[in-house]
Amino acid sequence: MKAVVISSFGGPEVLRIADVPDPTVGAGDVLIEVAAAGVNRADISQREGHYPAPVGAPEWPGLEVSGVISEVGSEVTGFAVGDRVCALLSGGGYAEKVSVPAGQVLKVPQNVDLIDAAGLLEVACTVWSNVFLLADLRRGETLLVHGGSSGIGTMGIQLGKAFGATVAVTAGSEAKLAACAALGADILINYKTDDFVARLKAEGPGAHVILDSIGGSYLDRNIRALTTDGHILNIGNLSGEPGSLNFGVLMMKRGTIHGTSLRARSAAAKAAIVASVGENVWPLVANGAVRPIIDTRVPLADATKAHHLVESSAHIGKVLLTITE
Repeated sequence: MKAVVISSFGGPEVLRIADVPDPTVGAGDVLIEVAAAGVNRADISQREGHYPAPVGAPEWPGLEVSGVISEVGSEVTGFAVGDRVCALLSGGGYAEKVSVPAGQVLKVPQNVDLIDAAGLLEVACTVWSNVFLLADLRRGETLLVHGGSSGIGTMGIQLGKAFGATVAVTAGSEAKLAACAALGADILINYKTDDFVARLKAEGPGAHVILDSIGGSYLDRNIRALTTDGHILNIGNLSGEPGSLNFGVLMMKRGTIHGTSLRARSAAAKAAIVASVGENVWPLVANGAVRPIIDTRVPLADATKAHHLVESSAHIGKVLLTITE
């Protein structure tokens, strides 16, 4: 089959199409003919040599796909050949086929385009597992999402609003903030011109939950923006910088800082998250309250272009690599 491989570590130009072995299908797996794959910052880190694939995962990138099941393992129940699905992967999504444990797969609701569905599951699992399962965001509380116009951010806004939270976002342009407002964000903060700590304090007691992929210097400001008994969820360090931790303020607020990742978790842990997303988030997708926000579709052979776009941060929502389109 064809896949996008990393010929050497470096910039987007190191990505190329190559022939790779077809995946094998275990007893608990399903084989998916891929329609599209989501492009994530983790893929860029892997391309640069900073985020190797877990043991046993394909060496080529890709953490999420959508497509149609073409084979079902002997121990799998609940899925059949021909089902439209999306899947959470440990790697290998930039390819024509993927084999994935059935516990990491959900059927795509009929109201969702199959290609767009490639941008749903990774962000839904990330937001749900962190903001709701770990930090236990409640109705009436305030959620601060840094990078509100990103794939994670647009899902964070939608889920926060669906469960009755006040949602604050940071973004770097008025166009991005307008997109966040259209999804329901209540407090719009341009991080280039506004102090998010001051804005949150002006709007209320601060944030009960902060979802942050920026890291670095945001750590100190996140702590100052936090309410008593609040949670900071660090899911990335796009700044590439170390952070400064003021233990006194953190202790005074009884705050909690969580550093989390999704890719390296066990298949059982991922299956538990996917099942919870299926129970709590998928009904919102099926009734249209939550939807994938897609910026651009790029053919698989143009993966270099897709990586350039994601690195530029010019997109709003997800960038997808398409195979069947």
